[in-house]
Amino acid sequence: MTYELRTYTATPGKMDALVARFRDSTINLFIEHNMKSLGYWTPVDSPEVLIYLLEHDGDPKANWKAFGADQRWIDAKSASETDGPLAANIQSVMLEATDLYPVAVAR
Repeated sequence: MTYELRTYTATPGKMDALVARFRDSTINLFIEHNMKSLGYWTPVDSPEVLIYLLEHDGDPKANWKAFGADQRWIDAKSASETDGPLAANIQSVMLEATDLYPVAVAR
């Protein structure tokens, strides 16, 4: 199983819109493209940052390719960005679990 830690820095003033897009469309599309959300966080001292962890079933590159080509995602992204991009920066780190401690099961 491959995990992915993603960090989004919202464009100034657009954090609420970024969170709304995740809530309203992105998370459900992740499920359909073999990506399971394990958690979403905002750092206490950086309220314009959204961090989340995904579990990929299968190849992450293939999952993202299919997600990016999904017309529902294309439409949701376009509709949410009529006044410009919601994210100023996106970082991704692919992770593999170690045997040091069991991976927590998402609810």
